[in-house]
Amino acid sequence: MEEYIREALSQGYIRHSTSPAASSFFFVSKKDGGLRPCIDYRVLNHQTIKFRYPLPLVPAALEQLRSAQIFTKLDLRSAYNLIRIREGDEWKTAFVTPPGHYEYQVMPYGLVNAPSVFQNFIHEVLREFLHHFVIVYIDDILIYSRSEAEHHHHVAEVLQRLREHQLYLKAEKCSFHQRSVQFLGYVIDHHGVRMDEGKVDAVVSWPKPNTIKELQRFLGFANFYHRFIQGFSHITNPLTNLLKGHP
Repeated sequence: MEEYIREALSQGYIRHSTSPAASSFFFVSKKDGGLRPCIDYRVLNHQTIKFRYPLPLVPAALEQLRSAQIFTKLDLRSAYNLIRIREGDEWKTAFVTPPGHYEYQVMPYGLVNAPSVFQNFIHEVLREFLHHFVIVYIDDILIYSRSEAEHHHHVAEVLQRLREHQLYLKAEKCSFHQRSVQFLGYVIDHHGVRMDEGKVDAVVSWPKPNTIKELQRFLGFANFYHRFIQGFSHITNPLTNLLKGHP
């Protein structure tokens, strides 16, 4: 926590605060083994006017890939932190830690409008490429093309646009000029879209649910691949019936 505070102060992401508000601070694990800082903004989020900019429907977006042969996957670095908090509203993001009281100058994780605000932002940056050779879901960008020569041009255009807006990538999480890529839980290649075997194994080896919450988590996770499983609703009907009468 102290390391994060020092780094965020030096980057200008946060500053010392005298705000009357103070949300709690914690970390959650990331897939790569690192930690992501999160603030408990439930009270603030409850009072926030919601920004209803829609996130893309992933299955519908992937329909664009029917004739694609080659792919590049990009991952933006510090995505939400690219958005400046409106001047004068910084105090609302204040959080408290043992080292002190701080507030964000950039958009942190945990704000209810963060995904929709960032989706709107990145759509504006890449708007002319969308539905032609780019799919964007928050900070994940997929470039697809029908040929390698065409793909070189598409990738160069996207990278140039990101550079113009001072948007940077996590090189270790990017894949360039691939015949097959993993994107948003799917494996994509010139044959089409299929399930990620790692996620299939997670469903198969899922521990037996013993509570309603555990059952809801299992069904929610398994439902991600319902379009690939014939008769999915019939198969899961006995489990779904157990949820009747529960919120």
